[in-house]
Amino acid sequence: MIKSIAFADWFKAKETQALLAALEAARAGGSRFVGGCVRNTLMGREVDDIDIATQLTPDRVTEVAKAAGFAAHPTGIEHGTVTVVVNHKPFEVTTLRRDVSTDGRRATVAFTEAWEEDAERRDFRMNALYADASGEVHDPTGGGLDDARAGRVIFIGDAHTRLREDYLRILRFFRFNAWYAKGPLDPQGLHACADLVAGLDTLSVERVWKEVKKLLGAPDPRAAWEAMKAIEVRARALPEMANEARLDMLCTLEADLMLPVDPMTRVAASLADQESARALAQRLKLSNEERDRLVAALGDDVKITSYMSLREMRRAIYKLGNEAFRDRVMLAWAASGNDKAQAWRALVAHAQMWTPPKLPLTGDEVMAAGVSAGPKVGLVMREVEDWWIDADFPDDKLSVIERLKAVAQGMS
Repeated sequence: MIKSIAFADWFKAKETQALLAALEAARAGGSRFVGGCVRNTLMGREVDDIDIATQLTPDRVTEVAKAAGFAAHPTGIEHGTVTVVVNHKPFEVTTLRRDVSTDGRRATVAFTEAWEEDAERRDFRMNALYADASGEVHDPTGGGLDDARAGRVIFIGDAHTRLREDYLRILRFFRFNAWYAKGPLDPQGLHACADLVAGLDTLSVERVWKEVKKLLGAPDPRAAWEAMKAIEVRARALPEMANEARLDMLCTLEADLMLPVDPMTRVAASLADQESARALAQRLKLSNEERDRLVAALGDDVKITSYMSLREMRRAIYKLGNEAFRDRVMLAWAASGNDKAQAWRALVAHAQMWTPPKLPLTGDEVMAAGVSAGPKVGLVMREVEDWWIDADFPDDKLSVIERLKAVAQGMS
């Protein structure tokens, strides 16, 4: 495996080099890229966020950034993190640290200048890879490079100790396996998660929900999801998400047919009905938007079939909205198996391509037709809209006005 990331576009970007130059001028050799940006580059994966570990204190990082003309925000100052923004590009710069005490949810940290101490407090060996200003990769744990090469997720040091520091690492273990593992889950890590599964009860529900969405956003999370069931992680943390067959089939369809992955559709697939969606939303404190999407995806007020005509499809999209229609199509497809793939795929495509039109009629036009202001205006508009939908949304203003006149006359 390559041991330098100097070839990466994000590494060579002028914003990256400008910030690194400023930090290096303050202390040569005192700052390195760390974590996901290094790991993903080595594994040929996309890099979203760029984190930098530094021997400089947060105050000094702020001084250096501002002197260079960059914005600096104390986004996690209690843990030594300053977000530096260079030409609208954010970088998280965190002072090297070691854990003083932990309680399974949060840690009290002290700053250090030792790269080994900073590495030892991280979760997995593949996440403790550092790259210096030249792009050379450093592997303080001695196993991170091999893990990245082999596609395996191994805790740093003793797995039980790492989990007791933060029980969210149980879910992170499965999430990272879903995204990066090329083979079976590490048995020692799995055993440690099983031993300490009760620690999940101490976590904030918001942190649990965030990890679940990330896990189900992986291209194929099925092996990790099944392993979560085997040691009762799902039963403990996600009891509502028990529709295994539909979720498994949905993931199969997405993998076999190279369909876009949407973690919220997968969450919906794992739920039995709208009641379970509301229960999950309430317990894990989902946003109103997330709750409403799951509830809409699991509705049964519109029949979804693979043989829907274009007219039926447009009526359904108009009533449900594009997102809810696509969710229901994917769930119906998963429930029916892998038959009629071409027909189901066409429905998914139309859900993305067809934009529901707006009824070409206003309240003022209704009143101009002789309908008095008040509840009757809404009644007339709804009747005209029903006709317009039945007529398959004609883009014909004159026909709509003629229908309005007929409806208004009938109500007079």
